[in-house]
Amino acid sequence: MVTVNVHEAKSRLSELLEKVEQGEEVVIARAGKPVARLQPYEKVARRPGFLGPEYRLTADFDSCDAEIATSFEASSDRP
Repeated sequence: MVTVNVHEAKSRLSELLEKVEQGEEVVIARAGKPVARLQPYEKVARRPGFLGPEYRLTADFDSCDAEIATSFEASSDRP
């Protein structure tokens, strides 16, 4: 793990990011006290449908109120 002060981190950001890309952690300190840590980004895999049991669409999900439909169709903003 590499520790650098804020000024040094500003000056060497590209170099520090290369170290992070290689798997090393970088700690940024202010007045000798750690305030931030740069670490490799880990992409989290999405799990589609993991809330499936909690959320269900009703059978009439795509139907709409006639008044609302008329309002959209009468809109002057439509091309």
